[in-house]
Amino acid sequence: MAGVHEARTGGSGASNGRRSSRRRPRRVLMFPLPFQGHINPMLQLGDVLHARGLAVTVLHTRLNALDAARRHPEFQFVPVLDGVPAHVAASGNVIDIIEAMNAAMEADGAAALRAVLESVVADEARPPAACIIFDANLLAVPRAAEAVGLRTLVLRTASAACLGCFLAYPMLHQKGYLPPQESKLYMPVKELPPLRVRDLFYSSWSNHKKMRELLARANEAMKNSSGLVINTLDALEKAELNRLCEELHIPVVLAPGPLHKLSSKCTRSSTPDQDYSCIEWLDKQPSESVLYVSFGSLASLDAKDFLEVAWGLANSGHPFLWVVRADSVRGFLDGPDIPNGFEAAVRGRGKVIRWAPQQEVLAHPAVGGFWTHSGWNSTLESISDGVPMICRPQFADQMMNTRYVVNTWGVGLELEGELERGKIEKAVRKLMKDRQGEEMRERAKELKKNVADCLKAGGTSQVAIDKLVDYILSM
Repeated sequence: MAGVHEARTGGSGASNGRRSSRRRPRRVLMFPLPFQGHINPMLQLGDVLHARGLAVTVLHTRLNALDAARRHPEFQFVPVLDGVPAHVAASGNVIDIIEAMNAAMEADGAAALRAVLESVVADEARPPAACIIFDANLLAVPRAAEAVGLRTLVLRTASAACLGCFLAYPMLHQKGYLPPQESKLYMPVKELPPLRVRDLFYSSWSNHKKMRELLARANEAMKNSSGLVINTLDALEKAELNRLCEELHIPVVLAPGPLHKLSSKCTRSSTPDQDYSCIEWLDKQPSESVLYVSFGSLASLDAKDFLEVAWGLANSGHPFLWVVRADSVRGFLDGPDIPNGFEAAVRGRGKVIRWAPQQEVLAHPAVGGFWTHSGWNSTLESISDGVPMICRPQFADQMMNTRYVVNTWGVGLELEGELERGKIEKAVRKLMKDRQGEEMRERAKELKKNVADCLKAGGTSQVAIDKLVDYILSM
């Protein structure tokens, strides 16, 4: 069944369990990795499960602590000590932060986390806990969950293609694809079509030994779980999902994405305050005229690149909405200075804000394009609303997401090489005005329809969520 992939051990047991388990309410524990791109899909999944009758308890760390209780009063929120030293948290190095977090949580056989889970599970004022859905990078969870008798499910917040790359990491090294060599960057990886060497998940600035070990252990945690949920859908990654199901031997693999469209709420858990004045500004702009520019919550530019982006947007002549976070430019903690003359050059057609309600922006009829860092959440959100993209990937899975956007789905172009204002101006005009951009826009609208079909009653995403609820109730 599309969107629902069952291993040999799945099947009728869930349905039988549903009939007996529906007599009493059940609860799901959820534990996201504390970064916005991981927190948001987890809370969206929690919202979907709660809407189908399950109680939800969310575990969260001190690092990037959730301020979501007022937006999710129906959830219980339980803090977990993460043990990340302040200087490591301030470094911004994701691999080092995860390593420090795991080292602290796994200390003494994950005793501290086990104690939290024991307390949560023993809470008789709430429905009995069925399982914990966690991010596989949180390596202490499986041992602690087993100790208190909780089954585990894994939520992957990146694409199926990204997970396929993670599973292939040993092969990619054995066959010499990684570490990447400059002369082979454009060589196809025939085992993972349509990827090339330059598209693979790799970070030259992280400790590669640590990254390999983390991926290997996260993969093992996933393989030993009772099921896998991926924030994707058959309409985008059918072949990649089929490959995963052939390789993995776990009871169920479910693809109920995009979760932000299934959720009844827009998740704003770990973002700065959003500037809703941009919606009023968009209301005054012509249909499909505005380029939305945002590089996510982590990606940053150097000062020179920031200037080139600013003048590239100004010189393009097109309306734009540009998100400039306080930490958008390396070395500027309170936000970069807008170059002299920029405001006068874009007056009436350009708006700069610190943070945008992105889902609302991409759904707005005035938005005709999205210049993005190509994170998976942003990619899904853009595709779901039929908005073509200019892709400027920097790290992690952003390169492979770009490859799919440009070459598989045909709904965007990549801005490669050095950022230069003339090249930026040309890319903006190509997407927003030229025939090539119009063709991308038409394909994006068709893809939007395909996504909408998956979200309808009886669509693959709805079926996958129903299957997940049945499976949880059978535990």
